[in-house]
Amino acid sequence: MEKSKILYVTQEINPFLIESEIAEFVRKIAQGVHESDKEIRIFMPRFGVINERRHQLHEVIRLSGMNLIVNDYDHPLIIKVASIPQIRIQVYFIDNEEYFKKKFIFKGADGKYFKDNDERSMFFSRGVLETVKKLGWIPDIVHCHGWMTALMPVYLKSMYKNDPHFSNAKVIYTIYNLDKKLKFSKDFKTKLSFDEIPTEELNLQGVTDVNKLHEIGCNWSDAVSIGSSEIDEKILEHTQNSVKSVLEYHDEEQTIEAHQNFYDKVLSENGVLA
Repeated sequence: MEKSKILYVTQEINPFLIESEIAEFVRKIAQGVHESDKEIRIFMPRFGVINERRHQLHEVIRLSGMNLIVNDYDHPLIIKVASIPQIRIQVYFIDNEEYFKKKFIFKGADGKYFKDNDERSMFFSRGVLETVKKLGWIPDIVHCHGWMTALMPVYLKSMYKNDPHFSNAKVIYTIYNLDKKLKFSKDFKTKLSFDEIPTEELNLQGVTDVNKLHEIGCNWSDAVSIGSSEIDEKILEHTQNSVKSVLEYHDEEQTIEAHQNFYDKVLSENGVLA
């Protein structure tokens, strides 16, 4: 039987970034699933704090060279790759000089979040999907981790819904209790409109904060999982009121088995053999 294919799209993963619970959580899940019976691919942004020499990142010329339009401007897409040596898993990095050259992750030395975090999120989501198409790899599940991937379900269910690479893929969005004070720019809705995203269905009224991004990720995905032991009560209530499958938080000893079972459940619910 052909292996199920899981695409992990994440803000961070150990050992390239190890500053938050998401980096450890994604590493543990991806490694456990890789060592079982599923085929995986992992994508993350190439933040400027990542030491390319230490981690031996190198550009994949055959995948680079495309331009993506964000906010009506062309932005070159650069793809790099490196391996997690101990487990022989490759990680693909979405790179761009304007968005990811900064020697920080989401906020600068002054502690303020970057004003272009919304565009960085848009570019990252589009970059992952376009690169997966170039790879010719068709995922059964796209598992998104963290607010920076909250737009991925929206792109998959709108802009890419008829693309044969993704038309049958099911999306899982995982919520973490991170970056609670982050807010997107006031013209975020206008920026999305350039990608012909159905912004009227996102209910973007007022400030787009982390809770709003989590809400969007939940609403547009096929299933939801909880990656932090504690999350905002409003978001927890939102997931509990959802009719879709929800994987509750599990401790380290149980999380790999819980995710494997959850993947099988999501695939079975949608008519795909696990």
